[in-house]
Amino acid sequence: MKRLITKQEEFEILKLVLDKFLWMGVLIMAYGFYRIVSVSENFWYGFAILLGGAAVLLLFLWVLIKEYNYVKH
Repeated sequence: MKRLITKQEEFEILKLVLDKFLWMGVLIMAYGFYRIVSVSENFWYGFAILLGGAAVLLLFLWVLIKEYNYVKH
């Protein structure tokens, strides 16, 4: 037997999930920036990590746009 949730409960769960995507993308990008600036052994490796973080943030953006229907004016 499935339990139905309200729109408010669904929104709260979605906020928790999307918050994790946002933090994960920012932390990955920060680590990539750290690898570029301080370690300096391979610029392209750090840059690839930075792009991976950007991809996570783009995925975050896609989920937001897909989940919420914005009214076009």
